[in-house]
Amino acid sequence: MREDLEMRRRMNDLLFQIEDCRRQMVELALKSSFADEQVVDLSTRLDDLLNQYQVVKHH
Repeated sequence: MREDLEMRRRMNDLLFQIEDCRRQMVELALKSSFADEQVVDLSTRLDDLLNQYQVVKHH
């Protein structure tokens, strides 16, 4: 039961980070371009977060 709670907290934390990263990426891309190095870095970070979320969700 405690593990379920920890897993839910981890998932909620990841969802928050995913949304924050997505927002930052879109805002920056609109100000610069989608090819901007920082946008690409944020996109890579977002991919990593999404992969982490999938692992936690299906574990």
